[in-house]
Amino acid sequence: MKKFTGLFIIISIFLFTTSFSQGTSEEDDRIRVIAIFAHPDDGDAKMGGTAALLAEMGYAVKFVSITNGDAGHHKEGGGMLAKRRRAEAAEAGRRLGIDEYKVLDNHDGELLPELHIRQQVIREIRSWNADIVLGLRPNDYHPDHRYAGVLVQDAAYMVVVPNVTPDTPPLRKNPVFLYMADGFQKPNPFSHDIVVGIDETFEKKVNAFDAHESQVYEWLPWVSGNLDKVPDDPEARKDFLRKGFIGRMTVSDEQRAGLEKWYGKEQAAKFRYAESFEICEYGKQPTEKEIRELFPMFRKN
Repeated sequence: MKKFTGLFIIISIFLFTTSFSQGTSEEDDRIRVIAIFAHPDDGDAKMGGTAALLAEMGYAVKFVSITNGDAGHHKEGGGMLAKRRRAEAAEAGRRLGIDEYKVLDNHDGELLPELHIRQQVIREIRSWNADIVLGLRPNDYHPDHRYAGVLVQDAAYMVVVPNVTPDTPPLRKNPVFLYMADGFQKPNPFSHDIVVGIDETFEKKVNAFDAHESQVYEWLPWVSGNLDKVPDDPEARKDFLRKGFIGRMTVSDEQRAGLEKWYGKEQAAKFRYAESFEICEYGKQPTEKEIRELFPMFRKN
């Protein structure tokens, strides 16, 4: 009888730990990062360099686009465009070296902060067992961007509540939630709380953005009236990106101050490119020591 009782206890412990874990692979000890945004290519533009750096350092990194991008073009649209953009995202993820680039099947241009989409976001964060969650601020020119930011905000804290979206086991701790940078000033300007120098992976960011052909060589140039300036040669196109949209992302005065804080003045002066993040008040509030532990490029400083 004692033997069966002991066996029952062992099985019970196994079932309990399995049901509340977010993964049982050998990768569980990696710090896990998930960036959630509105459209395929948003994450690449906002934090492609940082994502590539973290991936190189052994972190588990995932991108999630809440919409499928099926409206983002002047000639194409619908299911065929969504299929094309999903393939572009997969290739961009491969070039960045991240673990996964997932595109959810919600319509582009129609995103609203509805409960069923919040539940999708909660499931993504939980199933990834995220330590760091990155999203957009809810003040932006594009309604999809604004509502993607709201959806991630609304998932903060809820990811640890067992009775919310109970089909996916809750996280045991609230992750650090961060905003990706923007230039909007109202109702409040962006705060450069964490600044990462990305010179080392800048070319990976260019190459990832290059994978989104429908956007960077077709749709965005058409919207801005520069379609006639897009080169045909593949290498000339990348140079077009370096000197254009991505190349304009040089270090601002606010970013320089942040770089000096995290890297020291001497090393900070060497960076030409950087990406910034603001700490969201709704997630775990990390100390400076914890930030240096989460971002390994800061640890030696």
